[in-house]
Amino acid sequence: MRRNGFTLIELLVALTIFGMLAAAGVGLLSFSVRAQEVADERLHRLAELRRAGALLTADLAQAAPRPHRDEAGAARPAFEGTSGQGDRLLLSLVRRGWDNPEEASRSTLQKVQYRLSGGRLERVGHLHVDGAPALAPLAVVTGVRTLRLRYRDREGNWRDRWDPTQPTQLPLAVELVIDTEAGGRLRQLFLVGAAI
Repeated sequence: MRRNGFTLIELLVALTIFGMLAAAGVGLLSFSVRAQEVADERLHRLAELRRAGALLTADLAQAAPRPHRDEAGAARPAFEGTSGQGDRLLLSLVRRGWDNPEEASRSTLQKVQYRLSGGRLERVGHLHVDGAPALAPLAVVTGVRTLRLRYRDREGNWRDRWDPTQPTQLPLAVELVIDTEAGGRLRQLFLVGAAI
């Protein structure tokens, strides 16, 4: 007598092997998804730091030796900088080269400020150089634990604050050391204005 088909034991062995392969496949797939999420998060943090470096490079390279007035009308120097240790306002400067593609009635100079607010490094632009209120802040880097700034003067010395005696004097370079929750510690140097 000829038998067709499989025995119950053969089916159970085949199902067990299939179950083990399926479990291994699900484990591999979930590992791949988690690895992709971690890679995406790290790439996002890296892109954030690169954007911050690009913005600071552009702003500091275009720094103009032009004093300005704040919203209250008080005279301010062309460039102000703090150490970043417990300070809300980090940098304040006037930059050249602000694009005007819509040909609005404004200057190509722009007052720009960088500040630390709630663990975020923010860039704040102003529509006009003198006395104008700030535009909406742009979050440049999030998750900032600590931030430190230093400024190089004409004699080659590094200073923790930039408060020159001449209102048009600019530093030669700015050093930024930033420690973020996800990216760790990063040190960047930027040339300022005519120093390029």
